[in-house]
Amino acid sequence: MRDLKNYKGSVSIFITLTIITIQSLLFFLTWNLVYNDEMRYSPFYNKGLILLVLIYAIMYITFSNVYGGYKVGYLRVSDIIYSQIVSLVFVNIITYAQVSLMDRRLLNPLAFILMTIVQVFCTVIWAYTSNRFYFKVFPPINIAIVFGNKNVDSFIDKMGKRWDKYKICKTVDVGMGIEAVMAEIEGYDGVVIYDVESFTRNRILKECYKKSISVYMTPKISDIIIGSSDEVHLFDTPLFLSKNTGMSYEQKFLKRAIDIIASLVLIILTSPIMLLVAVSIKLYDKGPVLFKQNRLTIDNKIFEIYKFRSMIIEAEKDGIPLMASKDDDRITKIGKVIRKIRFDELPQLFNVLIGDMSLVGPRPERPEIASAYIEIIPEFEFRTKVKAGLTGYAQIMGKYNTRAYDKLKLDMMYIEKFSLLLDLKILLMTFKYLFTPSNEESTEGFDSSELSAEYECSVTKKD
Repeated sequence: MRDLKNYKGSVSIFITLTIITIQSLLFFLTWNLVYNDEMRYSPFYNKGLILLVLIYAIMYITFSNVYGGYKVGYLRVSDIIYSQIVSLVFVNIITYAQVSLMDRRLLNPLAFILMTIVQVFCTVIWAYTSNRFYFKVFPPINIAIVFGNKNVDSFIDKMGKRWDKYKICKTVDVGMGIEAVMAEIEGYDGVVIYDVESFTRNRILKECYKKSISVYMTPKISDIIIGSSDEVHLFDTPLFLSKNTGMSYEQKFLKRAIDIIASLVLIILTSPIMLLVAVSIKLYDKGPVLFKQNRLTIDNKIFEIYKFRSMIIEAEKDGIPLMASKDDDRITKIGKVIRKIRFDELPQLFNVLIGDMSLVGPRPERPEIASAYIEIIPEFEFRTKVKAGLTGYAQIMGKYNTRAYDKLKLDMMYIEKFSLLLDLKILLMTFKYLFTPSNEESTEGFDSSELSAEYECSVTKKD
């Protein structure tokens, strides 16, 4: 199987090109048979039609790449199908709006709707067929998990859910010693290094490199920081430069400009929705419409965050900060609805507009909860090297029950990888997850109930 691994890239390209060709061809046929003759001002023929199909294909490729619609062999089939459907809907709506503007009238959308239905049908067939073919050629790899001091059971449960990709054959306690560990993992396709201190982990990594064994490992905070370093060649000794200064002035300027423009546009577009929500909350129990609370943003500055109130009046009347749980009885009927579709977050657009927050960044945390986390995870304070965000990397990549330490790692990955393109990708991913049926699994922030010094310190000390 190791010989076949070298062909994974070629197989993935073939699978991707197949669906791109199918979807582009369906658009070409729809346009050529229906809309080209119907348009009054700008019919496309020959080179013009080729250009139009090319633009459609580029948009489709872009959206599908962002949403993971081509990740056969990586994502579950259901995730691939959903990503493809979201991509097709967005691209077809944009294309329909574009050609309607060009013709200065609303074209009949029926053909576009029928085309989308056929495209979805083709997507389902393609996804299942490609997935079966991929795993026929590349069956699940046999792996061994090398673990340290921390309980490995929950991690095994997570990996076990991806039985289509991994077959967990053995778990090895690193306490056995490096020689015994290497003897135990001999012959496996891959090794997962989980919660092993850096010195021992690096020895195992080098041995696996020598024997051409694939290695997966859970990163430490220091690994994430080093991963964003620049290569420096001032003389014949290689250097890694970790600047640790955050965003440049140009990045801050552009990010702030985008925040102002985008928040203004979104406030205008969502103002009818916000008005409807505000009236509904007021009529429900005559209480305040907005919920205000102190949160932390860049450089540990405290600001007042705005949300539509989704809980009963005086939900924290005893003064003890309590995070909302999944079935919290303090949440009102109106609150359940607006939380489900994330409309309770809309007032934070005003936080973005005035500069307290950014559209993208780590979710803002309460000062008291942040202080408690810093006591047991000192690196938690790194989250405020950038502005807090309306959405973030941890919210997109994490889930409702993601461990606090893993959420922190995801936030650090965003801070270290920051770029405007990454922000755009996160925003596009956010739109996808807003319409995901299981979006209640997405992660919100850090729960005070997760605080466990004994649990977290066992992880943190190794960093």
